[in-house]
Amino acid sequence: MERPTKMYCNQCQETVKGTGCVKVGVCGKKDNVANLQDLLIYTLKGISYVSEKTGENNGAIDRYIVDSLFASVTNTNFDDKYLIENVKEGLKLRDSLKSKCGGNCGQLPDFATWNAKTDLEILEKSNSKEVSLQATENEDIRALRVTTLYGLKGIAAYLHHAMVLGENSGEIHKFIKKALIDISDDSKSADELTALVLETGKYAVDTMALLDKANTTKYGNPEITEVDIGVRENPGILISGHDLKDMEDLLEQTKGTGIDVYTHSEMLPAHYYPEFKKYEHFAGNYGGSWYKQKTEFESFNGPILMTTNCIVPPADSYVDRIYTTGVVGYPGLKYIPTVNGKKDFSEVIEQAKKCPSPVELETGKIVGGFAHNQVLALADKVVDAVKSGAIKKFFVMAGCDGRNSDREYYTEFAKNLPKDTVILTAGCAKYRYNKLNLGDIGGIPRVLDAGQCNDCYSLAVIALKLKEVFELDDINKLPIAFNIAWYEQKAVAVLLALLYLGIKNIHVGPTLPEFLSPNVAKVLIDKFELGGISSVEEDMKMFLGE
Repeated sequence: MERPTKMYCNQCQETVKGTGCVKVGVCGKKDNVANLQDLLIYTLKGISYVSEKTGENNGAIDRYIVDSLFASVTNTNFDDKYLIENVKEGLKLRDSLKSKCGGNCGQLPDFATWNAKTDLEILEKSNSKEVSLQATENEDIRALRVTTLYGLKGIAAYLHHAMVLGENSGEIHKFIKKALIDISDDSKSADELTALVLETGKYAVDTMALLDKANTTKYGNPEITEVDIGVRENPGILISGHDLKDMEDLLEQTKGTGIDVYTHSEMLPAHYYPEFKKYEHFAGNYGGSWYKQKTEFESFNGPILMTTNCIVPPADSYVDRIYTTGVVGYPGLKYIPTVNGKKDFSEVIEQAKKCPSPVELETGKIVGGFAHNQVLALADKVVDAVKSGAIKKFFVMAGCDGRNSDREYYTEFAKNLPKDTVILTAGCAKYRYNKLNLGDIGGIPRVLDAGQCNDCYSLAVIALKLKEVFELDDINKLPIAFNIAWYEQKAVAVLLALLYLGIKNIHVGPTLPEFLSPNVAKVLIDKFELGGISSVEEDMKMFLGE
């Protein structure tokens, strides 16, 4: 297919008309940024190819590839200058590897040889159709390549966080580079690329397990916690995203300053970790899902720190008090760099001191902290409830939230579930129902929140443990149904992880991924019984076997 005039991006669920963004992204991403992100991936393929030829691997290359993949995840980096500089850095890394070939690299493909001396040349190259996988003519090959790439982006996001906390895996880095090469190899058949998609799921499981180890080793196992959703009288700083190391550093640097720290969206689960409970100024959670930023950030009054993806183009009312860090970028916003392994949040703190306290949006508390260690501690109670019939079925309603009105489906689905069912959740999808009064079953809350999107791993661990406890030979015989919402590439990695674990009959919504060709979708439907969603009433009957 010919590359459209401006851009083509279909990596998130909310693409224009469900087909792909061709002028400007629904997320707010401009065409030049979309094309630069494609060029960045093109550059990563070159680095991976030359790295394999030379046998050279090092930490700097691994980190560059991981962070670059993460920067291209939806709602992460909108800054064209950042992306241009990142491409330049990639070309230097690639060429430094080529210098070690000793004449043994052979004939290299364009993505391993192209070069640019100026920003304009980089922009011109980014507009070339060959830099994007979307230029693959065969729609099935294209779908398999793109599915793998989006899974890699999700893996990279989770691996980035594990690396920040000191955990790493050479095997995962090796696979990422291998997969980037394989999705560029025209000799790979559809069957080989299908196997690569499932292999991506295997490494998604490994990466989420690694991140789980990193988080729990550093901050303890999440525990059942009531989180305040009101406000205090002190000025505050709002931290959003997923980076727990940034959370720790901000709490440390705000001790004794008279500033309270609040979480937003996917940072809510920080409250569940024992290590963070020692901070008296760790006030609570403010607001809800990522897409409500423009109203919630305005009413917060204090500065906001964006640590990972989920930033949306800021409104003028708070543009002067929003900061980015890590791989996050937006033109004109203040950026907090890492210097000698540390981040200095003093500018954020000083601004907070001059701001009024947050406007109260709501009051009360929400309960979470049901990661695998905590749920397994309650295993006897859960098993007894299942055996007695008090719990008839578990519904995994994890994943992502989004702005479209059709996502109200998940709120209505939760409301209409029978009172003898329990929701297992992780990710920002929970904001569709975690503040509903759904009650409990014998003291077990009917919404068990495991944490961030990467904590979908916990839900898989719980399912595997229940399979063992009930002495089943197949995880699909458990009384568990999967009704998952997706939005971006981390959700793709989670889905591939679940498929790798052999979980069938997963239903994904609000729509199935657009990047799946009809034939590839049919393979997933036939092999894994993957399905979409319809109406709450019809899906309730289907899931409950009525």
